This record gives sequence, structure tokens and C-alpha cells, in this order.
Amino acid sequence: MDQNTRVAPSARSTSAASSVLSTNKVLRNTYALLSLTLLFSALMAGFAMVTQAPPLNWMVVLVGYFGLLFTTFALRNSAWGILSVFALTGFMGFTLGPILSFYIGAFSNGAELVMMALGGTGVMFLGLSAYALTTQKDFSFLRGFLLAGILVAFVGAIVAIVFSIPALSLAMSAAFVVLMSALILYQTSEIINGGETNYIMATITLYVSIYNLFTSLLHLLAAFSGER
Repeated sequence: MDQNTRVAPSARSTSAASSVLSTNKVLRNTYALLSLTLLFSALMAGFAMVTQAPPLNWMVVLVGYFGLLFTTFALRNSAWGILSVFALTGFMGFTLGPILSFYIGAFSNGAELVMMALGGTGVMFLGLSAYALTTQKDFSFLRGFLLAGILVAFVGAIVAIVFSIPALSLAMSAAFVVLMSALILYQTSEIINGGETNYIMATITLYVSIYNLFTSLLHLLAAFSGER
């Protein structure tokens, strides 16, 4: 009995250490892959701007996004999943190029607006990630809110595009800023608390959060600070 009592704490300690190492590995791989995909996405956006690529139809963007997202999900446990991540983020980067070209061309302070949105996105992402990492709070309670909120905001954004409703479009951009901020907290919390063990899917979630946060901030800044 005494021997078993002595072994049990050691076994628990080993299991805890193994869990921490596994979590740290997922976190490290996620941020490494996220950095690479953001760089690749920026390169594709720059390529689209240099070649003056026209904006893609929003339905083409949705089909491409969800098609590549489904492919990435299906391949998430294989090496092909990494290639799929780059295909998805590269495609999203390419769609961003014409958007940036529009803002830079349509507003006299367009370049400044882009840099402000980029800086704001960076500060918010780093701040929210640091908060989740340092406090190690469990934000899993946000799951239901995020699922419902993103669905409503997504439908609202489509309605705003189809029926050309500027006020609704601005409202959805503001909603996405809040939702993507919450999603960053949620996903980071899931990684450090063991709820997400696949770094490919964690990367996609954080990338999508950053992408939508940036475009939403840019839309809002242009609406309130843009100089035509």
C-alpha cells in the first residue's frame, strides 16, 4: 500500500509534465506556422496589388474559402494539411490585394489607413494573446456566443453586400471586431488548456481572426477617418 502511494504522485507528475510539453509543442508549432502563413499571405497580397488583379466576386471568394477550409480540415492530421493551410492563406492574401488597392486609391490617406489598421490588428492580437497566455483563464464559455455571433454577423455581412446597405455593413464590421477579438482569446485558451491539440486547425482559426479583424478595422477607419 505504501509503495503504491509513493508511485502514484510520481505517475501524476510525469503525466502532468507530458501534458505541459504537448501543450507547449502545439503552441510553438501554431505560432511558427501562423507567422509563415501571414508572411505568405502578405506576399500574395503584394503580388495581387503589383499585377493590379481585379477584385474577385464575393461568391467566388466564399466558394474558394470554404472549399479550401474543408480541404484543410480533412487533411489536418497529415503533412498535406500544411500545404492546404498555405493554399488557403495564400488565396485569402490574394483576395486582400484588390481591397488594399481600393482603399489606397480611393482615399488620399489610404496608405495611412492601411497602416493604422495593420498596427491596430497587431496590437490587439498581441495584447489578447498575451492576456490569455499569462492569465491562463479558460475562455471555453465563449464557444456558444462565438458560434451564434459569427453566424449572425456572416449572414448580416452577406445581406449588406447583396442589398448595398452601408449602415449594416459598418455594424457588421464592428461586430466582427468584437467577435474576432473574442475568438483570439478563445482559441489561445483552447491551446494552453489542452482543448485544441491540432496546430493546423489552431493556425487557421487565428489566421481567420487576424484577417477579419484587419479588414473590419480598415473598413471602420475608412468610414470615419477616410479622406477622399
